[in-house]
Amino acid sequence: MIYREILRWAVGQMTLGRHSIHGPCHWMQVWRNGRRIAKATPGADPCVVALFALFHDCRRVREGRDPDHGRRAADAIGQIRLTLLSDLEERQFDLLLHALVSHNDGQVSDDPTIGACWDADRLDLPRVGIRVSPALLSTAAARVIVQSGSRGPAVRLSRSPAPRPGPAR
Repeated sequence: MIYREILRWAVGQMTLGRHSIHGPCHWMQVWRNGRRIAKATPGADPCVVALFALFHDCRRVREGRDPDHGRRAADAIGQIRLTLLSDLEERQFDLLLHALVSHNDGQVSDDPTIGACWDADRLDLPRVGIRVSPALLSTAAARVIVQSGSRGPAVRLSRSPAPRPGPAR
């Protein structure tokens, strides 16, 4: 999978602009969080988690409340299912769609991949002044990160290349 092309496509979907609080710098932090969580969570698919990071906020139309942005993102990736996302198995694509559609509903998930996706995003809530609640985290790995206070520095898109996830399991 060619993540640079996927990132370029996702940036092209944005209406809020590259410097949005929900833009590419946030996506890279979610990707970084997701890699860390997926590595420590048995059964989590790092490829799906990486794609979630790139797509989850790409169709936002507002910085504030925008309850349908996940559904819009899920609908939009249908455009690239047979091209940029052709390497995904059907189960991976279905997991990605579910993670996107429901990521801002305040739920937790028993599925390790979906939990890793949602937790990766939630770990970046302090950027907007929201404290992360361990009760809203799905994975033990994310709860450990919150308890230890080791979320790490934000990734700056302009200063470092996107990390590459491992192959899908």
